[in-house]
Formats: sequence, structure tokens, C-alpha cells
Amino acid sequence: MSWDERFADEGYFYGVAPNDYLAAQFESIPPGRVLCLAEGEGRNAVFLAEQGYQVTAVDASEVGLDKADRLAKDRGVRITTVHADLADYQIEPGSWQGIVSIFCHLPPALRQRVHRAAVDGLVSGGAFILEAYTPAQLNNTTGGPPTEELMMTENMLRKDFSDLDIVHLAEFKRDVIEGRGHTGAADVVQLTAFKP
Repeated sequence: MSWDERFADEGYFYGVAPNDYLAAQFESIPPGRVLCLAEGEGRNAVFLAEQGYQVTAVDASEVGLDKADRLAKDRGVRITTVHADLADYQIEPGSWQGIVSIFCHLPPALRQRVHRAAVDGLVSGGAFILEAYTPAQLNNTTGGPPTEELMMTENMLRKDFSDLDIVHLAEFKRDVIEGRGHTGAADVVQLTAFKP
């Protein structure tokens, strides 16, 4: 099923509340511009805009981004949406106070490329915040991609973000309650890191 099909429903597939980890960590992002990768229907971007950030949401689904715009309008905030595949999207170097990656699962080579670009994209002192599923999530029926190669691990992220100061990096099981798309016990990895 394509993302456009997944987001075609009237409701919000992953709900309208922000991701729990992002909601707990966002204050570590300095005021300014935030880039949300694979942002889908906009719940995290709109939340960040409500906190006063200038938010750009990138996603490959035009349907998802239309809903993100609608959610922003309903909440009385403004976000910038960019319809692009992350394989083609250029993250501007040294331009972002924060970059957010919530359940943005990519093939390994593309993941490494996007993560490198994200490191370059941060300003000094900028924050990178990520939550993703680990391979153990394949044992659950609570969301996430169907193949291990799209999952992430602590070791993988330590390598991808070795140029940042990592302040939190952990793999564990938690309840993820995010709309119909993610509901129940999940195996996740979380990362918060800063550009020196």
C-alpha cells in the first residue's frame, strides 16, 4: 500500500498528537528552524510550530502533506510543506536549529546518506531527535516496516551520528499509542544529539 493510499482516509493514520519522545525532547532544540523528515500527516510539525519553531515538513506523500497543511490551519499555525522523496531532497547545510526523524525508515544506503546530510544540515548547537523501530519490532504487530533492513539499532545510530555529541541513545520496549498506525508494545531506539 502506498503512503498516499494509507493517508487517503478521512482520519489521521498516526493520530494528531505529537510523538511522545519528541514531545519530551523538543525543548532541547534552540529557537529557529526545524526540519521534519518523512513527516506524513503533520502531527509533529504542527506541534513544533505551536511551540514557536519555523517548521518545514518533507514527505513523499502529497496526500499526507495536504492533511498536514489542514491540521496546521485548524490549529492556527503555519508550516512549510515540501513534497519530495528523501532520495532527492537536499538538506541545506548549516541551516537548521533542529532536525527531527520520527519513524523515518529508509533502505541502508539512503539512511546513511540522509543521516550524513542531517549532520551537515545542523547549525552549531543544533539538535537531532530520532525515534525508530529496531529489528525486534518484527516480532510485534504494532506498526513499522516489514523488513529488518529498514530498522535501526543503537550501534547503527552511534556510527551514523559519530560527529554529533550524543546525549541520549537507547534501545528498549515501550507502548507507542499513535493513531491506528502505531498502537501497542513496540521495540524502539531513541536518539538525541547536538552538533558541536
